[in-house]
Amino acid sequence: MPLDFRNTNTLWASILAETLHRLGLQTAIICPGSRSASLAVAFAQHPHIESIPILDERSAAFFALGLARRSSIPVALICTSGTAGANFYPAVIEAQESHVPLLLLTADRPPELRHCHAGQAIDQIHLYGTYPNWYTELALPETNPPLLAYLRQTIVQAWERSQFPVPGPVHLNIPLREPLEPIPDPTLDPIARQFDEAQFFQMVKPRSLTVGNAQLPPDALPLQTWLSCDRGLIVAGPAIPHDAVVYCKAIAQLSQTLGWPVLAEGLSPLRNHVALNPHLISTYDIALRNPDVTAQLQPAQIIRIGELPTSKTLRQWLQTLPIPQWIVEPSDRNVDPLHSHSVHLRTSIEAIAECLKQSGDRVTLEAIAPTPSPSSPSPYLKSWLDLETRLQKSLHRTLSATQPLRESKVAWLLSQTLPLGTPLFIANSMPVRDVELFWQPGNLNVQPYFNRGANGIDGTLSSALGMVHRHRSSVLLTGDLSLLHDTNGFLIRPHWQGHLTVVLINNAGGGIFGMLPIAQFEPPFETFFATPQQADFAELCAAYGVEHIQIQSWEALETLLNPLPAEGIRVLEIGCDRALDAEWRRETLHRLSVESFYDIVSETNNAANG
Repeated sequence: MPLDFRNTNTLWASILAETLHRLGLQTAIICPGSRSASLAVAFAQHPHIESIPILDERSAAFFALGLARRSSIPVALICTSGTAGANFYPAVIEAQESHVPLLLLTADRPPELRHCHAGQAIDQIHLYGTYPNWYTELALPETNPPLLAYLRQTIVQAWERSQFPVPGPVHLNIPLREPLEPIPDPTLDPIARQFDEAQFFQMVKPRSLTVGNAQLPPDALPLQTWLSCDRGLIVAGPAIPHDAVVYCKAIAQLSQTLGWPVLAEGLSPLRNHVALNPHLISTYDIALRNPDVTAQLQPAQIIRIGELPTSKTLRQWLQTLPIPQWIVEPSDRNVDPLHSHSVHLRTSIEAIAECLKQSGDRVTLEAIAPTPSPSSPSPYLKSWLDLETRLQKSLHRTLSATQPLRESKVAWLLSQTLPLGTPLFIANSMPVRDVELFWQPGNLNVQPYFNRGANGIDGTLSSALGMVHRHRSSVLLTGDLSLLHDTNGFLIRPHWQGHLTVVLINNAGGGIFGMLPIAQFEPPFETFFATPQQADFAELCAAYGVEHIQIQSWEALETLLNPLPAEGIRVLEIGCDRALDAEWRRETLHRLSVESFYDIVSETNNAANG
């Protein structure tokens, strides 16, 4: 792209955009505003950067978050001065907490127009506090060669810091003087004639940015400690790996090498590649609600992959165990909110699989088969596997027979109905918990996406639309409050490509609060916690030009989920009764956990006596 020498601001902005393009930037999200005009023009006119205009800054930031989460490539966000940038803040927090690379380019007033009531000027210095990986304020635009070189290298630094050593947001505050529009300035003509663009950008190229200490030598792992234990557990938390199959095979290799069961979170791809791992356990939350079962299944060691699963039942159980816990987490973060007897192994599960391969243990990454290892399972592993089989059968009988439109059945139905390989964005609050409780393991290769960094309901729709943009047909599972919190995400539709089916559970309020102790305190529970809403989603969708379908039966929902359309946005609304759903969930989970006790005790005793 030829640089824009019309004036100082256009040159400055075009060097910024061209540098990012050469580093690998593909997409910029532009929010309207005056102070950011030169930035908007530079990105909008760049032939190799897709620029998308989005009115609402909060929605724009979450759209960028969803896109960057799926691609692992930084997305640029551009806004004007004042409170515009403040609306990026929730997405900045989520990006930091969930390791998503974002570039935040906030235009600002020059120093002489700050702190003097100039209008649309706020203090933007360190606007996002400690959440960015890196922050700097750029110098005021100038055309002399040393300043242009400074700009180029600062942008290179920002790009790298958004990905290394841990992905996250980077904030560049960009002060700009007038003229903000591309008004020609003849004094730049000599500079344009002398400028050697090839020489200026000769070292600006894409680079592979990897954490240098991710790989461990074989003797760095406590392999003998693990191998000597026949009552070990692997706990796999939420994950959006770059390669789901490699990730699942790596955990399967560790599981088969050690003979340990894998407790797999519903937000992990593990449950959707079950053929790769014969030791997979998905019903742990139900089983561990029974104190007799927890006593029988107490492990001697635990390996945790990444963050903890969502299950509060599992977390409470793990917190009571005074045993060694090994946490596989390649970043520098502390991901142990339980403050357990833990050791962080600063590496990835894929690196551990390679380490096992090099150490010559029983299986290799390439040799993983969808069958148990030749050696007979330990009594401990067998107890878990038998319990999983029986609870899965009980769940299947219960949910198959559930004919009313119950909230919890939606996740179970999706796990068996979605087309092969469907990306699924799961909203926070009850949907994410129902996925953990009721998502049936299978081989549909569904990849879950989510915002579990800060666990808020902010930007759910926009994040899902970002995930789907120019991607395969996808599904969003959400409740009514999460969707209402981000309806401006629908404004993206005219500039968006792909298909998203929104499976909307409308129980007229916050269903999750009905599962908490506060539900017993009425008043003020219904008004101030459940926060019932009366929004008409059919009319809301019509206002945004989005298709709306009211679901009347499970058969109708299945028909509309497979196959999925190729383009457009539609909302499939499922009306549920919040109070009845909460009662059904409590009764069903209690019954299943009680039933599990006799089975596990019987199996354990038989194994011990056999």
